[in-house]
Amino acid sequence: MKIQLEDVKGDVIIESDVIAKFAGYSAVECFGIVGMASVNMKDGFVKLLKGDSITKGVNVTIGENNAITIDFHIIVSYGVSISTVSENLMATVRYKVEEFTGMQVEKINIFVEGVRVID
Repeated sequence: MKIQLEDVKGDVIIESDVIAKFAGYSAVECFGIVGMASVNMKDGFVKLLKGDSITKGVNVTIGENNAITIDFHIIVSYGVSISTVSENLMATVRYKVEEFTGMQVEKINIFVEGVRVID
């Protein structure tokens, strides 16, 4: 899926994978987020994603008028307030993605897949 921005000087096309990677890296910078999660549906195991595989824990959908919806599957730190971490993640990612793309982030959905103790 792509976003196409038209201008008098030309067109800009942004792949949804680019947005997913940017959003994923923005999310893991937020306090309380250990990382993105990949869920093995067969076994029900949650795997912490690192590096370039971070986009497997992020799903970007582009709707009407290039409105962006982002789904995050995250692992949070033990002992943090999930609601506070979620609010921070939503505000941070919304701001950064809108600045990055110039498009509106319509919705951000967060799925907490696990909790980890951080040393």
